[in-house]
Amino acid sequence: MKNKLGFGSTDYVKITILGFALAALWQSLHTIILPLRLLDFVAESQKNTYLGMLTFAGLILAMLAQPIAGLISDRSGFSWGRRRPFVLAGATLLILLLPGIGLAGSYAILFTTYCLLQVSSNTAQGPYQGFIPDLVPEGKRGRASGVKTLLEIMGGAATVLILGIFMDRYAAGEGSGWLWLTLGILGTVLLIVTVATVVMVKEQPSVGGFKLSVLPTLWQSFKIDLSANRDFIWFLASRLFIFMAFATIQQFTLYFLRDVVGVADPAAATARFLILAVVGMLTVVYPAGRLSDRIGRKPIAISAGLLGAAAIAIIFFSHSYISILVAGGIIGIAIGAFMSTNWALATDLVAKGEEARYLGLANMATAGGAALARLIGPVIDFFNAQSAGLGYQVMLGASFFYFVAGALLLLKIKDQRNQ
Repeated sequence: MKNKLGFGSTDYVKITILGFALAALWQSLHTIILPLRLLDFVAESQKNTYLGMLTFAGLILAMLAQPIAGLISDRSGFSWGRRRPFVLAGATLLILLLPGIGLAGSYAILFTTYCLLQVSSNTAQGPYQGFIPDLVPEGKRGRASGVKTLLEIMGGAATVLILGIFMDRYAAGEGSGWLWLTLGILGTVLLIVTVATVVMVKEQPSVGGFKLSVLPTLWQSFKIDLSANRDFIWFLASRLFIFMAFATIQQFTLYFLRDVVGVADPAAATARFLILAVVGMLTVVYPAGRLSDRIGRKPIAISAGLLGAAAIAIIFFSHSYISILVAGGIIGIAIGAFMSTNWALATDLVAKGEEARYLGLANMATAGGAALARLIGPVIDFFNAQSAGLGYQVMLGASFFYFVAGALLLLKIKDQRNQ
């Protein structure tokens, strides 16, 4: 069955496939490539600090770029749609800039390249996220959000295990060819998926050029009517905390496994941890999205946040690699359920006519949580200097708190099914 824009079953994949490529890129960069590439430029004792600074700065730019790009696409007009021109432009720049990770000869150049990658990626991602509210009937947005999350999970899983093996060889000093092979795979995936998105997604023509000016655009991109969108504010706060928890674990897992657990192959061991998390996500992400269409978003999302906290407790009290892998699977279940139902909740709460801007603000909370999570890097290094491994215990305690806070904040949101 199709809506007036011709939306059918296969279009669930067409409008969300770009998430596959973006997840493949950022999962690989954040969890494996950057932590190892960084060691080429900074001292071992300061690695958490410099990694935190690098990713914090880039994610702040992501927070700014995505809502602005989303708003511009909301107010734009092109014969081939509002969203696809921005998807093409942002993804093209992303592909062209990606080799800079391998070419960087200093921390400063790596820093600059990473920041430019974030701006390019979010120039595409902000408008791309408007596909679901633009094209999907309201009663099927939970399913669409489940497919979106499923493809994002698959994107990370499809690349991170293989690339983890390649980057372990790079870290062992076997040559830069492994790094370039890794970057080449990511660039190829991005190219194929971008072309597929631009060709396959069918938007309504929207002519008339840009309907805004620069300064009002900057103000309007981040403006929210607090009284009319109180639930959306609580939603943003909850999403911020949950993604702070997830990003903290994601970003510092490689160093934790190497320094505390003592694994011999930290990149591959991190990849295995992530693969088990992915398996957990895959088991729940689509069913959770479908179930949320029936029983509501909040019960599933709240339970997911508390389950994530329980998994962190397992890692805190047991540093055996097997226990950590089990916890990784549980975290995957929690994040999969949360991401699917929480994004469906976002599409329920966005203001009509400004869908891409509001979803950009929703991902501003995602990027903001990820950015704030990086600030714990210097804290880890400080406490590790006081006692070996203490910094990582502080990190786990913070992650536990983030999960619980994010779950409880959802209680402030009214049940959308009763609106």
